[in-house]
Amino acid sequence: MSAFVLTVAQQKGGAGKTTVVAQLAAALHAEGRKVALIDTDPQRSLTHWYDLRREGPGADDDTFLLREASGWRVGVELDRLKRSYDVIIVDTAPHAENEAKAAIRAGQLVLVPVQPSPVDIWATRSTVELAAQEKIPALIVLNRMPARGRLADAMRAQLDKDKLAIAEAVLGNRVSFAASMIEGKGVVESESRGRAAEEIRALAAEVMSRAR
Repeated sequence: MSAFVLTVAQQKGGAGKTTVVAQLAAALHAEGRKVALIDTDPQRSLTHWYDLRREGPGADDDTFLLREASGWRVGVELDRLKRSYDVIIVDTAPHAENEAKAAIRAGQLVLVPVQPSPVDIWATRSTVELAAQEKIPALIVLNRMPARGRLADAMRAQLDKDKLAIAEAVLGNRVSFAASMIEGKGVVESESRGRAAEEIRALAAEVMSRAR
């Protein structure tokens, strides 16, 4: 068995990257998959979430693991974990091109969260270009989208012009994502029947469909 490695990257800060990583990890774990996380961001936001998780029920669950690494150590950690886990998700730091390259190179798919703003769309191009240089497929996910309006369609149209692959699953601008993070959980655990849980399950299914 060898794990599917997903790198979540976005050169622009504030795109909700770490939240996407944590929510996907919780959703996949809830499905019974063995999930490992690698935090390469010096801010350690994902590590803080994981520490909160370890303080709650299931703290001894060895099917859910986090390691911190950067640069060449990312590859070392991946080699250690690949045969013991089903999925490994790598969280990357913004504004760190060399670090992002190393993490992207190690992955099989790059997931790029994009918020609803022209600035985020423009910034996305540099991340997609990094993935292209490493010959790793990239998938855009629209994140923090408002519940109403035509913004999602307008963003898709703009991204389509650049011939970028866009996930069908869309993540809304929902307080429940942040609320679950405060508890060291994912929305699939804190509000399993809510709309946010439906959205992250849909994204998890779409991502994993590319692992086959």
